[in-house]
Order: sequence, then structure tokens, then C-alpha cells
Amino acid sequence: MPVPSPVSPASPADGLRFAFGTLTVLPVRVTRWDRPAARAGMLCAPLAGLVVGAAAAAVGLLLLSLGAGAPLAAVATVAVPAALTRGLHLDGLADTADGLGSAKPAEDALRIMKQSDIGPFGVLTLVLVLLAQVAALAQAYGDSWARGALAAVVAAAVARLALTLAARTGVPPARPEGLGAAVAGAVPVAGAVPVALAVTGAAAAGGALLGGYDAVRAVLAVVLAVAVAELLLRHCVRRFGGVTGDVFGGLAETAATTALVVSSLG
Repeated sequence: MPVPSPVSPASPADGLRFAFGTLTVLPVRVTRWDRPAARAGMLCAPLAGLVVGAAAAAVGLLLLSLGAGAPLAAVATVAVPAALTRGLHLDGLADTADGLGSAKPAEDALRIMKQSDIGPFGVLTLVLVLLAQVAALAQAYGDSWARGALAAVVAAAVARLALTLAARTGVPPARPEGLGAAVAGAVPVAGAVPVALAVTGAAAAGGALLGGYDAVRAVLAVVLAVAVAELLLRHCVRRFGGVTGDVFGGLAETAATTALVVSSLG
């Protein structure tokens, strides 16, 4: 009986390609689609968020410099991550809301989530989440351009950190196929924790440039965003039996919204 050849470890470049190729629309070719690449890619997910957040903040700041008000800059800042992900995270949020709102058994809820249309729970959730994101960013930009930019970057990074943590060992996939199955359980807890600490430290450092209170607020934004995403993750695992690509999208948007709301508070 032939012995299967071992899968080679994924390089940092493999991880970056996986992260950017699956989590953004940037023209990055994913060269490996195996467990080691998925593990490395999900560990690199916050770096993809950093790039997305920086692009979002840049667009918002450009509009502010051209004389646009904080509300318009906030709308543009929210639009950029949606565009850079083809709206996949927002679509996942809507599908997850429809699945949870259906109150049906796991198999039926998963079927509802796979349908191409969006139900009333999904529409309502999308509207409220986008309104919350725009309102929070408008408040942050109204306080100062730097605070708004920091909020955009922190929210995008912590949104992808939520994906890293959701892909940790012990979290099962709800389906045997799809992105959820490809990355579920791929990240060891010993690898996810340092990434979470790195994102928290980076957020604190960015906030410290604006002052001690901003550093504390940035850390709280990360911690509370991760906590709320974890609550949603556990609820989805109980309801669906595991995670799906839609659940990952819902977690990202939930974490981002929480971080933006915290960042907007006085």
C-alpha cells in the first residue's frame, strides 16, 4: 500500500497569498489550497485587514481634504471594504442573519443560507449594521481626522482577527465543502493567541500616537469586538453545528461594527 507523501509546510508567502486571495479582490493568485496554506493564510488575515483598512481610511481622508463633511467621508470609508471584498462579508452577514432568524433546524437553516436571495432578517441586519458603521465613523471623523482613520484601520484589522480566531482548532465546519470547511479548525490556539496580542498591541500603539485615552479606547475596541464575535461564533456553532463561509463573513462584519462603535464613544 503506497504511503501518502507528506504535505509540505506553507511559507509566509503562501499564507499571504491565501489571505489576500481569499479575503480581498486584490489580484493575488492563491497557489496552494491545502490545510497548511489555510493555516498560514488565516494567521495572516489581520494583515489583509490592515491593507483594507488603510485603503478605506485613505479614501475617507481624501474626501475630508477636499472639503467633504464627516458623514460623506464615513460613507466612503464603509464602502471601500465592501468593494475590496466584493461585498462577500456583508452577504455572509445577511445570510447568517436569515439562517439564525429562521429558527429552523440546522439543515434547513443552512439551506436557507445557501439561497441566492436575502430574506427580511438579512435585509434588516444589513441596514442596521451599515447605519451603525457610518454613524460611528462620522462621529470619529467629526472628533478628528486621525481618530476616524485609526477607527477604520482598527476595525478592518480586528474584523479579520475574528476570522483567525474562528478558524482555531476545535471549531468544526457545518458543511463538508466551501471556505468554511477549508479553514475550520486549521489554526492552532497557540498560533492564534500571538496574532490576537499583536493586533491589540498595534491598535494600542496607533492610539498612543493620539494620546493615552485613545490607546485605551483602541484596546477596548479590539477586546470587545473579539468578545462579541466570539459570542456570535458560539451561537452559530450551536445552531448550525459549525461554521460556514457565511458565518465567517458575519463574524467579520460584527467585529468591525463593534470596533467602530467603541471607537466613536467619547
